Amino acid sequence: MKLFVGLGNPGAKYAGNRHNIGFMALDRIAADHGFTPWRKAFQGLVAEGRLGTEKVALLKPETFMNLSGQSVQAALAFWKLPLADVTVFHDELDLAPGKLRLKQGGGHAGHNGLRSIHGHLGEAYARVRLGIGHPGVKDAVAAYVLHDFAKADQDWLEDLLRGISDGAPALAEGDGQKFMNAVALRTAPPRSSTTSEKTKTQGLAPSTPADPIAEPDSRSAMQKLMDKFR
Repeated sequence: MKLFVGLGNPGAKYAGNRHNIGFMALDRIAADHGFTPWRKAFQGLVAEGRLGTEKVALLKPETFMNLSGQSVQAALAFWKLPLADVTVFHDELDLAPGKLRLKQGGGHAGHNGLRSIHGHLGEAYARVRLGIGHPGVKDAVAAYVLHDFAKADQDWLEDLLRGISDGAPALAEGDGQKFMNAVALRTAPPRSSTTSEKTKTQGLAPSTPADPIAEPDSRSAMQKLMDKFR
């Protein structure tokens, strides 16, 4: 069994915040893969189901971000899972919006949710780092993460969440590269080859119009001379 933990803050007030992208990722996985309805447990909300060959529990701590470790610790104790079977989905200021990185172990980089998990359980768990970008000024970080995603963010956010859901079975089965590939197919799909193949066939560069073809000059020598002095 694997435990996926999404980090965020509980309540409608925070639901659309950048800080809650971890909750959003788990909500999409649960909805797309037929998980059980969310129920209260372990100071949070839990849904259970299967991803590929693995049984998986999803946990959204409702302790508020800086106490997330309490909820994760309670869930691990109940299911008797090693920390290595935990994957945490969280917002990442140091990644551009829409970017995703997979990481095993390491520091918490000042993230309050990770800091709490470190304090309760240690650092030997996997993380899915979900890029939200940085406001550019350290003093603006708190307001930035606790603000809703802008309307202009909705397209890349939707693509990212769909990619996470697509790749979730591979992630549960331990295939990180396959998971990353699934995300990339949503966030950076390959360009269609239709246009390039067509232009190759025609012998033209893309978006380059054909040169005009000069018509043959049928004037007589006398006509050409007369036209020259008009």
